Amino acid sequence: MLASEVHPFAKTGGLADVVGALPQALTALGHEVRIGMPLYGSVDRRRFRLQPIQGVVTVAVGDRTWPCRIWTAPLPATTLPVYFIEQPELFGRAHVYQLDGRDDPDNLLRFSVFCQAALALIPHLRWQPQVLHAHDWQTALAVAHLAFGAVARAPAFSSISTVFTIHNLAYQGLFPREQWPLTGLPESTFRIDRLEFYGQINCLKGGLVGADLLTTVSPTYSQEIQTKEFGCGLEGVLQTRRGRLTGILNGIDPQEWNPQTDPHLPAHFSADRLAGKSICKLTLQQRQNLPTRHDVLIGMIQRLVDQKGIDVFLDALPALMTLPIQVVVLGTGDPRYHEQLTQAQQRYADRLSVTLAFDNGLAHLIEAGADAFLMASRFEPCGLNQMYSMRYGTVPMVRRVGGLADTVVDLQARELATGLVFESADPASLTEAVRRAVVAFRDQRVWRALMQQGMRQDWSWDRSARRYVEVYRQAMATRHGQGVG
Repeated sequence: MLASEVHPFAKTGGLADVVGALPQALTALGHEVRIGMPLYGSVDRRRFRLQPIQGVVTVAVGDRTWPCRIWTAPLPATTLPVYFIEQPELFGRAHVYQLDGRDDPDNLLRFSVFCQAALALIPHLRWQPQVLHAHDWQTALAVAHLAFGAVARAPAFSSISTVFTIHNLAYQGLFPREQWPLTGLPESTFRIDRLEFYGQINCLKGGLVGADLLTTVSPTYSQEIQTKEFGCGLEGVLQTRRGRLTGILNGIDPQEWNPQTDPHLPAHFSADRLAGKSICKLTLQQRQNLPTRHDVLIGMIQRLVDQKGIDVFLDALPALMTLPIQVVVLGTGDPRYHEQLTQAQQRYADRLSVTLAFDNGLAHLIEAGADAFLMASRFEPCGLNQMYSMRYGTVPMVRRVGGLADTVVDLQARELATGLVFESADPASLTEAVRRAVVAFRDQRVWRALMQQGMRQDWSWDRSARRYVEVYRQAMATRHGQGVG
């Protein structure tokens, strides 16, 4: 399994959580998994007890050769090996992709070296993978090399099946045509049915057209990305490969996100014993300097960017603030939204709390202490917070899109309901969803039923891992000429 980030070694988003959890679930099912990732300067070698592997892998990219030293450590609390590819000039930085909101200008070089070094490492492992599972554009060149590069004909690689997972189609790894030599791929591969995209290099497209099978992180998103609205210009490619595309919901870590044992909480609780949740709400209100009223306390934890609908929330705020609610926002993102939220907090000091940071402890407290959780995303490949929220008895209010549509059942479904769902990313729809929540909250019988139904859902990785095993077997059958139907 190849990824540019893996929890707990390096993380910028949900990708790291997936690659930190899915291999453990696969191992529990009896499969042998190994992980490859870059060795960033931020990885704590002493804490994770990294050990060097003898020898150096050298790859030629561009007009230079790049020696890469390999380190290894087990994924914490497991015996599952993780291989770290060290190239200090490229990965010795404290950040992963960007600094101060700007992508590193040499990202194509960085991740091309990573992909080629990861492939070059395989013959030295004395362990032959049957499947290479690559995640997002940063690893797509490894798939492209196995499909179209010189290594595709090498005996060590010819039997390796490939699965490529799209976590967010909006991030494609686009680079100027002039940088093509950095890919290490044949010049003939820069064409419309390979990696060429409107005159540019599209790394993600290399994974889409080169992999034996494709997955994405929810069934609804797998359909959405085949449309013009959500396809980000690649809908035609995905329509062509729709027979090879499967949507598999992400899971969550039931140990880390467990209201009965969570070390970040002042009190624990369960679906049958909810008293501790009231203590968590009181603690959250006090910590965020909000009055301890019996209003509907709404949590929001997100990147403050257009995708997540933060502008829709801000446009709806004057109407929302006429309702008996309080809102706690945690996140970072676009500086203009930082400014607008700061101004809004000053205006609605007793109703709105904003923390412009990443704070894991506060995130857990918000999930436990809030009554409801708002996600107004324009698109959402899977989403994890709605699953965390349900596990903590916090009722999700979500837009019917992507993985949110696959995981939250609207109040109208009565006994099956786990939350509130709205159709459009606009202020009126969002406000109406909150109004519905306020009405439901007044009837504690209805609200408790929503909470408890959500808490009974199974979002563990075991369910998802079994689906991935089916995909791996299908990819192997495809590679060996048995077809996929």
